[in-house]
This record gives sequence, structure tokens and C-alpha cells, in this order.
Amino acid sequence: MGMTMDFHKELDARGLNCPLPILKAKKALAEMASGEVLKVIATDPGSVRDFQAFARQTGNNLLEHAADDREFVFFMQRK
Repeated sequence: MGMTMDFHKELDARGLNCPLPILKAKKALAEMASGEVLKVIATDPGSVRDFQAFARQTGNNLLEHAADDREFVFFMQRK
């Protein structure tokens, strides 16, 4: 994967299925300041489209996402 992006908080959502990764990310982002970056690690294959939709609906910026062997990593910036 080789993603080297600075982030302020990390959320491990491995093993959780929809909608839990999104709900936990929403809660984590709510506790962060505007402009801060949240790193989310998930294993739910549906999380890719879920996080894209979440970003569109909430205005938070999905900076980057990648897949590595059944794990998905997302970097979201709080609006």
C-alpha cells in the first residue's frame, strides 16, 4: 500500500460490517477540529462505496483511499 499521509487520529474498523465503520468514523470526525485528518482501516468490501457516499453527503473530504489484500484504508479530512 505504501500510503504515507499525515493524520491526527486513527480508527481501526477491521471486522466491522456496514454501517459500523461509517458510524464510528462519523463519531471520530465529530470529535476532531476542522481540517484534521482521520485514518480509517476497514475490512468490509462495501466500505469503499460507503465512504465515498459519506464524503459526498457530509462535505468531509475523502483525501485518499487504497486497498491492500482485504484491508481498506481511508483518509478523511474534517470539513
